This record gives sequence, C-alpha cells and structure tokens, in this order.
Amino acid sequence: MLIHILRRKFGSAIRRLVRFLRAFKFYLYNHAVTHVPGYFFRTSYLRFLLGYRIGPGVAIHMGCFVTGEHIEIGRNSVINRRCYLDGRGGLRIGESVSISPEVYLISATHAADDPKFGSVMKPVLIGDRVWIGARAMVLPGVTIEEGAVLGAGSVAGKNIPSRAICVGNPARQVRMRGGDLNYKLRYFPWFDTDIG
Repeated sequence: MLIHILRRKFGSAIRRLVRFLRAFKFYLYNHAVTHVPGYFFRTSYLRFLLGYRIGPGVAIHMGCFVTGEHIEIGRNSVINRRCYLDGRGGLRIGESVSISPEVYLISATHAADDPKFGSVMKPVLIGDRVWIGARAMVLPGVTIEEGAVLGAGSVAGKNIPSRAICVGNPARQVRMRGGDLNYKLRYFPWFDTDIG
C-alpha cells in the first residue's frame, strides 16, 4: 500500500528526473566530450555511457552530434568532423565506412499529414565500405548497400544499390564503382586537423 501511494505521489517526478538524466548524458557528449581531442575518450563515452555498439578501430572525429539510443558502428569506420548521427529510429554503419565532414544521417522525421505532427522512426542502414561525401544527407528508412558512394552535397531519399555512385538532390546513379573493394580504413588525425 505504501509503495502504491509513493508511486502515485512521486512517480511523475521520478520519470522527469530519469528523462533529465538521460538528456544530460547526450548534452554532455554533444557540448563537451565531442570537443575533447582524444579518440579513446570520445569512443569510450559513446560505448559505456550511451550504450552504442562501436567496433574496434573506429575513428569518431571531433564535433560530431549524436542523438537516440540505437547506434551501431562497425570496425575501422571513420566518422569525420561535425557529422550528425541520429539513432532515434536506428542507425547501423558497417565496416570500413568513410563518412566525410558534416554528413547528416537522419532516422526520425514527422508525418507531414498527421494532425498531431506525429514522429516517424525509420532505421538507416549503411553497408560495408560505403563512402559518403561531405555535407551529404541520408533520410529516414534509406539503405546504402555495400561499396556504394553518395557524392558530396547529395541527398539520399531512396535506397542506393551496392557499388552504385550516386550524386545530386535527389541522388541519382551516375555509374558503378569498380575495383576490388577489400580495404580497411584507419584515419586518426591529430586534434581537429587532417594531419595524422
């Protein structure tokens, strides 16, 4: 009986406190930790305090903004400076993926015709050895298959097939990527520079 009374009396306050603490973890990363010049420190915070699954050899550069609790990054991938990683609807990045500066990977949006402007969550999936150019944007629900390229400034609103090179807004295929794609990325420049 006492637990029931306490739950009714303090339940909403406890829920607000839990939401506040959860939000504060993201705030701390996005406004402090992301600017610390140490890959180990940034990656450890994301792994252990935010619960992200991050493989070995991943380089998350300074200035990235993260949100949502469902982010997975495969081994040897590079997330360059000032990228936006949205894990609210789910974000999976494969192995040896090269994500250039200021890329937006968005997994949540709103239903435009919903009278309540409801949220819509759709996972974004990025295959192994994908290369996404600077300031590109990947919209909710899009899959970019293994070895594909999304050109700088492009917007992917539809799936991109394996090894396709796509550019523009909306992104359109211009050709296929050749060669044997078996590289393993390793890009850990010092501080917020391109000097490694």
